[in-house]
Order: sequence, then structure tokens, then C-alpha cells
Amino acid sequence: MNQIHEVMGSLECEYEVLFVDDGSTDGSFGVLQQLRNQFGNIIRIYRLSNNCGKSAALSLGIKEASGEIIITMDADLQDDPVAIPEMLKKIDEGWDVVNGWKKKRYDPITFTLPSKIWNFATSILSGVKLHDFNCGFKAYRAEAAKSLDIYGDRHRYLPALAFWDGFRVTEIPVPHHARKYGKSKYGFGKFFNGLMDMMTLLFLRRYLKSPLHFFGLIGFVLIMIGGTVLGYFGIEWAISGAMRVRPLMVLSLGAIIVGIQFLSFGFLAEMLINMAPKKLYTIREKIE
Repeated sequence: MNQIHEVMGSLECEYEVLFVDDGSTDGSFGVLQQLRNQFGNIIRIYRLSNNCGKSAALSLGIKEASGEIIITMDADLQDDPVAIPEMLKKIDEGWDVVNGWKKKRYDPITFTLPSKIWNFATSILSGVKLHDFNCGFKAYRAEAAKSLDIYGDRHRYLPALAFWDGFRVTEIPVPHHARKYGKSKYGFGKFFNGLMDMMTLLFLRRYLKSPLHFFGLIGFVLIMIGGTVLGYFGIEWAISGAMRVRPLMVLSLGAIIVGIQFLSFGFLAEMLINMAPKKLYTIREKIE
């Protein structure tokens, strides 16, 4: 907090610092109260009733933030506030999201190797060329941050989500310090979970508004293949007057049944989508 106060003081601008205590049991809340007593009303503290995860903490912090620019940082002391002026400069240049890039990092290879592979794969799948999606040190225009629907493990993909909503995303290298307290939980297990989450987001982005396009296409193809093969056997039976059950005939009938099921899934998904509230658009600017 002293470093944040020093950097923001040099910028001579108004600011606030929101701390979200994600149900910690290590005395963090007491430390935050001491900081509040020391720095006064520039600090606001929110304490969750239990450990809800990083996405929940970020969602709350962004929702409650009142400034035009929102900067997020992890509380493990690995991020250095000295990069804040450069982030604000990028925002002034017209970027909506500035992602931190821990170019030189002080984590074990069991963390950095899967992270590099995951970031490379995520860049390709999302269409956003960044080196460090999972870096918690980011700057947002308020309208970009508040448009994000953050839950589950979506905090890993906030730059991609903002990009898909039409906001401009860039990155800058930021200083990184070795972890002094706690232990990182990232590894190869979370690497695979992260890729599955990205595949889910890509699927939802493309088919959330029209799930029948996905399920219907599969169902239509299966019905056409099965129907064509059964039609051939039907013509053969009409010509020869004899029919015997063949494995291909059973598979074709199964394809038709499965195709009908996929079509049904698509129609049910369309009904659910139309019953649920939808995010139809994102407001970039507003003049009233």
C-alpha cells in the first residue's frame, strides 16, 4: 500500500484502493483494517463470507469501483505499482485494456512452462496476441471492465472477453518480484483446465445466441447420412424383393435416431436461451 500511495501521489490524481478479502483465515482482514486506519477513506474493504475464488473477488471489486480507470492487482506482492503510470499512458493513447506482461518472472519452471504453453494456445484460439493472459496486473477503462461477465475461471480470459466485446487490448512489460508469502497453485493440472475453459468460451461465443446452428448441423448431417444409406437399402429391397439386416443398416438407423436427438437438443437449447436474460450488446460510450 505504501508503494501504491507513493506512485499515485506522484501522479497528483484522485484515487481509491479497494481490497477484497476472499474469505481469508490468516489475519488478512485485520491487516486491512490497520491500513484503513492509516490511510483513511481512500481505502475501502470488502470481506467475503467464504472463499469464492478470484473471479468473484474481481467481479465485486470492479462493480464497486467508482473511477474512470480501474487497475487490478494481486495481493501476493509480486506486482509492482511502479508500472501504473505506463499503464495510464497507454489508456490515454486510446487503449481500453492494458494487460501486464511478466516478461522476466521469478517462478519455478513447473509454473512458467505450462503458463507459456497455455498463453501460446490461448493467443491462437482467442485471436488476441498477448504473452501473459493470466497476469492479474491490468488497467481498464471503467466501461470495458464493467461490461465483463466474470464468474467461474473467467478471470484468466478477461482480455479475450473484452476484445470479443469490441474493446482495444494491448500489453506492456511489468516488473515482477519473487513470491515472498504463500504458494502458487498453478501447474499442469490447471493448464489443461484452462484450455478446456477456453474451448467452452469459444463455443459459447459462437453458438450461445443460436445453439440450434451447432446441434442442428450435426443432427442434419447424421439424418442425411443415415437416410441416404437406408434409402439405398430400400431401393435394393424394392428391386430384388429380398432384404436381410446388415450392420450398416443398423448403424444408419442409429445415425438417424442420434440426429433427431441432436435436433431436439438444439430446439431445447433455443427455448432455454429465449427464456433466460441475454446480454445483447455492450455500451462503449454514453453521453447524456
